[in-house]
Amino acid sequence: MATAPDRQSVSSFRAEREAGWLEFQALLDRVERRSPRALTEEELLLLPTLYRSTLSSLSVARAISLDAGLIAYLEALALRGYLFIYGVKEGIGKRITRFFLADWPRAVQDLWRETWASFALLAIGAVAGYRLVAANPAWFDAIIPGELAGGRGPNASAEALRAMLYDGGGGQFLTGFAVMLFTHNAQISLLAFALGFALAVPTALLILMNGCLLGAFFQVYVAKGLGFELGGWLSIHGTTELFAITIAGAAGIRIGTRVAFPGGQPRLAAAARAGRVSATAMLGVVVMLFVAGLLEGIGRQRITSDAVRYGIGATMLLLWLGYFYLLPRMTHGPR
Repeated sequence: MATAPDRQSVSSFRAEREAGWLEFQALLDRVERRSPRALTEEELLLLPTLYRSTLSSLSVARAISLDAGLIAYLEALALRGYLFIYGVKEGIGKRITRFFLADWPRAVQDLWRETWASFALLAIGAVAGYRLVAANPAWFDAIIPGELAGGRGPNASAEALRAMLYDGGGGQFLTGFAVMLFTHNAQISLLAFALGFALAVPTALLILMNGCLLGAFFQVYVAKGLGFELGGWLSIHGTTELFAITIAGAAGIRIGTRVAFPGGQPRLAAAARAGRVSATAMLGVVVMLFVAGLLEGIGRQRITSDAVRYGIGATMLLLWLGYFYLLPRMTHGPR
């Protein structure tokens, strides 16, 4: 038969554990009043720990026969925690809606520093590629694979280059080149993310190389007096596609920098947290590349007005910027 605990042991028990109970209760109160989005990522990760601690307290309280009121409180708190952590989850429709309205834009917003770094690498690569080809046209073949160049090289005539901008050499060429370009950029994006764990060095090199490719192409067209026309030809899908590659680079950089500089956290834990944010952003990158592929394959060659091409590109860029950086604040307020 269990003996009644003395007052000193009861007071010690409460003093040691009550702060955790109250913190757990406060978090559950916020979730129940609003939604899981009311909690930060750190608080969401803390919930299972506090739940297990509450169960431990309940077990000890029952074993040493603490007062019935405290046991009832812990039982109710544990039940609330169980229902939140292990209860029925939202359906696939709600999960998809939450991803597009909250998870994805918030993940990209969280990566804003890395996004600027990735964009800077892309711009540096573009300038380097442009200057290398301007100094020596032989660099074009070293930077751009022949199958991706598709005949667009320094030796091509201005007439041939212009024809590719406005008629693509026929529908078959358009379809094949669209698929090849989409595949190339999808590979770059996935590799930039996947290789981020290696301290982000391969990610940085991939983004630089992709920028070099862009700069080399531009130099060839600028040299033939077609730089403005190439900008419009690329902008329809390019603002979406380059934004997607930039975010993929940012995701890889986040993982790499957290592995290299975990701060006050264990290295593995810091990398895991960075991986969750980056993986969410990368799911969205796949969507962006799909949209870019549609724009590439359907709209670009069928729209031959430079003004309309630039207008579509600018509109898409503004839509993405608003979606990533304004929507989270409008729907849920600043995090």
